[in-house]
Amino acid sequence: MLDFNSAKRSLLSYVLAGLAILLMTFNLLLIFIVAPTDAVLGDIQRIFYIHVPIAVMSFLAFFVVCIGSIMYLIRRTSYWDRLANSAAEVGVVFVTITLLTGVVWARPVWGVWWTWEPRLTTTLILWLIYVAYLMVRSYAPSRAQGSLYAAAIGIVGFVDVPIVYYSVQWWRSIHPAAVVGPLAESGSLEPIMRNILLVSLVAFVVVFVWLLQQKMAIQKGNDLLISINHIRHRTRV
Repeated sequence: MLDFNSAKRSLLSYVLAGLAILLMTFNLLLIFIVAPTDAVLGDIQRIFYIHVPIAVMSFLAFFVVCIGSIMYLIRRTSYWDRLANSAAEVGVVFVTITLLTGVVWARPVWGVWWTWEPRLTTTLILWLIYVAYLMVRSYAPSRAQGSLYAAAIGIVGFVDVPIVYYSVQWWRSIHPAAVVGPLAESGSLEPIMRNILLVSLVAFVVVFVWLLQQKMAIQKGNDLLISINHIRHRTRV
């Protein structure tokens, strides 16, 4: 049964990896060949098709962290702890790329690499929260305490996600208006731009799921090794 389950997970991993490669290749072709060049901003606007989906994936990752953390506090099982931890690591990668692509876009458009406007500032805070989440796990006195403290951070920290999204509406911001979600206005994007953005979102969802699955498999293996070493240590004693 164990070998069968392992084979299923391996097959799923290969399928997701293959699908991610195909979708991302198609996505990049659309972005750099099919997508129209912006009349004002030029080719730098193409980063929009990467920046927005990656930002959305970071929100999705931290939502998974929040759900996993809540379920861990209720069930206290390793599965939910692994899910939350894995999603946090993937989310930090995505939000880091979000910040980097944002500053690359901002330099030619705003004339500066960074400005303390609401969207950028709240996104940086989001990054700091989940970096702290990972650090708490690493430096807590015990693994159980690290999981418990991190779960609290994962739940409370998710409050910043809607703050990031609504920041352009709540405060004066030079950041472009939202093009996805409840704040997106109908017709804010041309049909071809909307369709390419949709393809990009789907591609990055598959990448996110694959990364999450890989990270959970790695953590499960690490947990197994820790358990084996713990049993060996107890046997020697």
